[in-house]
Amino acid sequence: MCEHDSPPEPGLPPLSDEAAVEILDFLHSVLSAFESRYSAQLRRYYDDRSRHNLIEPDRNLTADDPPF
Repeated sequence: MCEHDSPPEPGLPPLSDEAAVEILDFLHSVLSAFESRYSAQLRRYYDDRSRHNLIEPDRNLTADDPPF
């Protein structure tokens, strides 16, 4: 282990460089397949929440009323 390497997380076994890359590639492919399959649902979920957090303009304010 090099001095700039972080210690392994608890519960995760040490891996060779090759094994770590193979697992990461597998996880990327699983994530990509998941996003492809459920993209409409994921987009709908996040769109609904982002619209909810938007601040709508207060239509009762006059143009002469300063914002602060």
